[in-house]
Amino acid sequence: MSIFGSIMSKIFGHGAASAAPAPADAAQASPAPASSAAPAPSQPAGGATPQMPPQQQVDVAAILTERAAKAPQKLDWKHSIVDLMKLLDLDSSLKARQELAKELNYSGDMNDSAAMNIWLHRQVMDKLAANGGKVPEELRN
Repeated sequence: MSIFGSIMSKIFGHGAASAAPAPADAAQASPAPASSAAPAPSQPAGGATPQMPPQQQVDVAAILTERAAKAPQKLDWKHSIVDLMKLLDLDSSLKARQELAKELNYSGDMNDSAAMNIWLHRQVMDKLAANGGKVPEELRN
């Protein structure tokens, strides 16, 4: 599993990381019919391709704040990607953060860990929001 997938899984619960690519999976699951007798969106619920129920929005800030309150050490997950990863019991080493940066297409200098860490934190918050997470605006780009 990717590092971002692990972050999603820890926050959203099991199976959440696989929910993000669902639209592409659904499109690939049923081949396009040669005839256009009935458009796919108007198929009844009992059709061959089941529709996934809409995801409930997950309050990311509430979940992380609750975890931080129970953590044995003070972790500033709102500002630090290292602390966020520690809070989620994930490897927060430079190597792991560089791997996460590659996953998220970071184009900056990977040896400038301060700049990379700031970028990573914003990107993770943005991607959590894009995948159904309720993330306060001040934590996003």
